[in-house]
This record gives sequence, C-alpha cells and structure tokens, in this order.
Amino acid sequence: MGNASETFLLISKISKDSDILMGTIYTLFGVLSMLGNGILLFVAYRKKSSLKPAEFFVVNLAISDLGMTISLFPLAIPSAFTHMWQFNKTVCMGYAFCGVLFGLCSLTNLTVLSSVCWLKVCCPNYGNKFSYCHAYMLVAGVWCYAGIFALGPLSGWGEYGPEPYGTACCINWEAPGRSSAAMSYIICLFFFCYIVPCTVILLSYTFILMTVRGSRQAVQQHMSPQNKITNAQTLIIKLSVAVCIGFLTAWSPYAIVAMWAAFGDALDVPVIAFAWAAIFAKSSTLYNPIVYLVFKPNFRRSLYRDVDLCRSTLCGCKPSSPSKGICSQLNHKEECNSTRFSNGLPENHGATCRHCACPEAVTGTRENFTEHIPQQTFRILKGSIHSEVAVSQLSIDLQSDFL
Repeated sequence: MGNASETFLLISKISKDSDILMGTIYTLFGVLSMLGNGILLFVAYRKKSSLKPAEFFVVNLAISDLGMTISLFPLAIPSAFTHMWQFNKTVCMGYAFCGVLFGLCSLTNLTVLSSVCWLKVCCPNYGNKFSYCHAYMLVAGVWCYAGIFALGPLSGWGEYGPEPYGTACCINWEAPGRSSAAMSYIICLFFFCYIVPCTVILLSYTFILMTVRGSRQAVQQHMSPQNKITNAQTLIIKLSVAVCIGFLTAWSPYAIVAMWAAFGDALDVPVIAFAWAAIFAKSSTLYNPIVYLVFKPNFRRSLYRDVDLCRSTLCGCKPSSPSKGICSQLNHKEECNSTRFSNGLPENHGATCRHCACPEAVTGTRENFTEHIPQQTFRILKGSIHSEVAVSQLSIDLQSDFL
C-alpha cells in the first residue's frame, strides 16, 4: 500500500489568500476558545461543590467545545497556511470523527438543556425534582447519542472524506449519490441531529417565554413557591437562549450547504461556500464561555475571586478588602443573602454571604444595612389609633390571610 501520506494528497481548491485568511481566523478562534472554555472549566471546578444539576450541561458543553478546539484546530491551522492537507488518511478520518462527535455532542447538549429549562419553568412540580442523578444520566446519554452518529461512517454507515475545499475532512457529502447506505445516514443525520434538535429547542423556549409572560400578569404573592419563576430561572433561560441562538447561527450555514451537496449536485456548490460555512461552524466553540463568563453573575464572581487570590499569591499583594465583598447595595441584596442557580432555589439561607471575602464581616455588619432593606407592613386601626406592623411579625396563618 505504501506510505499513507504519499497516497493521500489533498491540495486546497481555494486561493492562497483565502487559505491564509482562514488559517488566521482559525488561530484566533483557537486561542479564544482555549482561554474561554479553559477558564469556564476552571471556575466550574473551583465551585464544583455548589454546582446545580442543570449547570452540568454548561460544563459538558465547555468540555465538548474544548475537545473540538484541541482535536481540530491544531490540524486545520497548518493545513490552511500551507495550502494543503498536511497529514495522512488515518488522521483525516480521526479529524472527521472528532468534528462530528464534538459538534453533535454540543448540539444535543443544548437540546437537553432547553428541555430541562422547559421542565423546570413550565412543569415546576416535576422540574424541582430534577436531581444530580438525572443530570449524570442525561450527560451520558448525550455522549452516547453523538457517538452513534460519529461511529457510523467508521463502520460502513456513511463515509468520511475530505472537505470540498481540500484542507480538512468531514462527512463525504458526495457519497449519497453512489451509496444507499450513505444516503440513509445523511437523511438520519439531518433529521435526528438537526431538524429534531432545532424543533425541540424552538418549542421549549417558546413555551418558556409564554409561561414567563403569563407569570408576570399574576400576583407572585398569591402563588405557591413551587410555581414562582425566580430571577435566577429567568437568567438561566436568557443565557441558554443566547447560547442556542449562537450555536444554531454558527452551524446552520454548514447544514444548508451540506444538504445542498448531499441531495443536489455537489458540483454546483461553490467550494468557497463550504470554506466559509466551516469557519462559521468552528466559531460555535466561542459562544458558551463568552455568554456564561460575561453574563452569569455567580461564574463571574467566582472568577474575580480566584483571579484576586492568584494575584495576591504570585506577587505577594494584599487581597482585596473584605469590605468590598459585603453586600451593602440594595441591588446586590438578593445575590448575597442567597446564591440562586438554575433551579431557582436558594443555595444558602444563612446569615453570611458565600461570595463575600470575609463571611464574618457580613455577620458583623448586617445590622448596619438591615434597616435599608424594604419590608412589607400593614396598618392596624384600633379605635382612633393607627399602628404599623411588619408582615414578618405576623403568624404564618395571618401572613397567608394578609397576602
């Protein structure tokens, strides 16, 4: 058979300038993805004891994105800069396998996450029972689901081959024209790994938005705690929607171009269209860390605390004053009294703030800002005398009657 590198020669079919641009973009994406997903996993590891079940999917998404970055970018970047595929056929098959495995894992993970959000918001009686065991089982199911379609071409169901632009490998989109097995694989892949996930994600967040909108019309005090939609639940929904929109935006161009080549005439598809679609697809590794590290308060606070600790350890600087961690502003009161995560339940009802640098400082200064926290009160009329009493001073039965 000879040397595999001699019998498997792929030359780029796009211009050298386009290859250099592609290599530059891949380099930028690779660095940002490594930093973003690496930091996200580091923060998750540091706060692993306080992770909620639904947040496991955020961590799993970071793992799959980081896996794609490590397995694809080191091979795609030198090939783009040298205007040809630099490796043999075995590496090409491995490249294609990793691309399909991690890509489908991320999409399936987002689908499951949207379903969990729907369950917790629209069916709280069941959603509040979502446990760590359920999360572990679903995460394992995500990898098994992606693994079935990634192993298919290696076992004869479908084919892996070079990308039309010549400097990467993926599913052979021309194979359905000459193989019924390849055609069935493409049909199943398109239906179960694109149509079904997109439909589930769309319906889940549609029902969630309808439920949230309806809850705003209701008086929250008259609802049972199981039916309340907390600020934390609203936040995790917004973040999940943002990640899903970004991911689907990244992969949709590639799906459209791939279906065009598979079910139409592959020669009619411009080679540069595949190249740009591949660039968009690889940008999907950036959205998850950007959204969660920038917009999720508890991840961001943990990162700031760890960075401050590392800086003080390396340079011998004094850590930030504990007073900076005291939740003395009203807009941070809820975050400090109890850290809420995706299930909407408080993590800590104690007298201290888990995100403050010095819990004792919070205990000692709670009296200083308690008076600024608004309380519900009511007036009692006894004869001609009015008296104002806090609702918290009432018995539970009287509170229920009053509210």
